Amino acid sequence: MDTFMIVAIAALVILAVTVVAWVVVRNKRSEDLKRQFGAEYQRALEKTGNRTRAEAELVSRTKRVQRFEIHPLSAGDQDRFAARWRSTQSAFVDQPASAVTDAEKLVVEVMRARGYPVGDFDQRAADLSVDHPRFVENYREARELALASQRGEASTENLRQAMVHYRALFEDLLEAPRHEFELSR
Repeated sequence: MDTFMIVAIAALVILAVTVVAWVVVRNKRSEDLKRQFGAEYQRALEKTGNRTRAEAELVSRTKRVQRFEIHPLSAGDQDRFAARWRSTQSAFVDQPASAVTDAEKLVVEVMRARGYPVGDFDQRAADLSVDHPRFVENYREARELALASQRGEASTENLRQAMVHYRALFEDLLEAPRHEFELSR
C-alpha cells in the first residue's frame, strides 16, 4: 500500500470518528435539554419547526436566566406571601374573578422577590421554563383563563382551574411544603 492510500484511509477514519463524536454530543445535548425542559422542549420544537433552532432557543433561555440573581425567599417573605395566598384563596368563594387577578399579581410579586425580571408575560414564561419547566405550561393556561375572565368569557370552573395552576407555580416559587396551600378541588 502506498503512502497516499494510508493517509486517505487515516483521514477517512478520523472523519468518521469526528462525525460519530459530533452525533453523540448532539444527541446527549438534546437529551439533556429534553430532561431539563420536559414538555417545554416539545413546545419550542413545534414553535420553531426545527430541532436546531428549538435547542438554540432553550440554550439561550438558560444563559439568560443564569445572568439573573435568582435566590430563595427568606422565611419572613415566605410567611408573608403564604398569608397573602391564603387570603386570595379565601376570596375566591365570593369573588372568583378578582381572586384570579390577585393570584396572578401575587405570582408576579413572588417572581420579582426571587430575582426574576417581570416585564412581558411571554418573556416571563420563557424565563420560568428554565427553573420551573413542570409549571410553565399551566402558567400559560392560567394566564389565558385570566384574560378570558377579563373579557367575561370564563366560567367559575375556568377560574377555579386558573387558581389551581397559579397555586402550583406559586408553591414552587415559594419553595414551601405543598400541604400549606391546599385548595379544595
